[in-house]
Amino acid sequence: MTKTVICMKWGERYPAHFANRLYNMVRRNVTGDLRFVCFTDDKEGLLPEVEYQPLPPIDLPEKYRWWPWRKISLWQAGLGGLEGEVLFLDVDLIVTGNMDPFWEFHPGEMCIAENWTQKGMGIGNTSVYKWTIGEHTEIFEKYMRDSTPIHDEFRASQQYVSAMIPDKVYWPEEWCVSFKHSLMPSFPMNWFQTPKLPKETKIVAFTGRPDPDEARDGKWRAPLHKKIYKHVRPTPWIAEHWR
Repeated sequence: MTKTVICMKWGERYPAHFANRLYNMVRRNVTGDLRFVCFTDDKEGLLPEVEYQPLPPIDLPEKYRWWPWRKISLWQAGLGGLEGEVLFLDVDLIVTGNMDPFWEFHPGEMCIAENWTQKGMGIGNTSVYKWTIGEHTEIFEKYMRDSTPIHDEFRASQQYVSAMIPDKVYWPEEWCVSFKHSLMPSFPMNWFQTPKLPKETKIVAFTGRPDPDEARDGKWRAPLHKKIYKHVRPTPWIAEHWR
């Protein structure tokens, strides 16, 4: 069985090396055949092993054109000619452990990380999720019919997706963690302690800031008045995996 992984990148925040490093990390941690697809508006610099596909079409309000709402386009029928189960990964996360169990876990069901800041509220985090192409296309179709009431009700696209799939399955908590919300020591200990990587972790998501390179180097881009608590010590284990 070929394991299929997809990612997306658009705009200028994430250069090609983010997708390339993600491919390298997945390839090191997945056994057997792998198909790795990057949906992007700029294929320049992608490795030959990374299959380029253009961004899937979607009619987005101008305000949300370059927001994560663009990921709703992945739920359309016939996505990129793909078939079967696919695993979506945000382009800015890092893989730190064997990924084969992701395909063995609840095959045929929509699986997703539980959002770290909204535990117990039925909301998944779309940094890492698995589904079968052709299922739940109503997510895309409903959005395309009229997105206004959707934006009125939901602040983030992952809240909308979560509401549309109430019977989703969460990954084991130890598999997918947030660098900022799971691993960062709380203020003021973040000035003195380096974030530690649990041995059971397979994926570390970087939601918002810092990005992997910033956390690796101990640089958190934040407004001056927030720098007293938005601080991260240089984190060497990121370099071991993010390559």
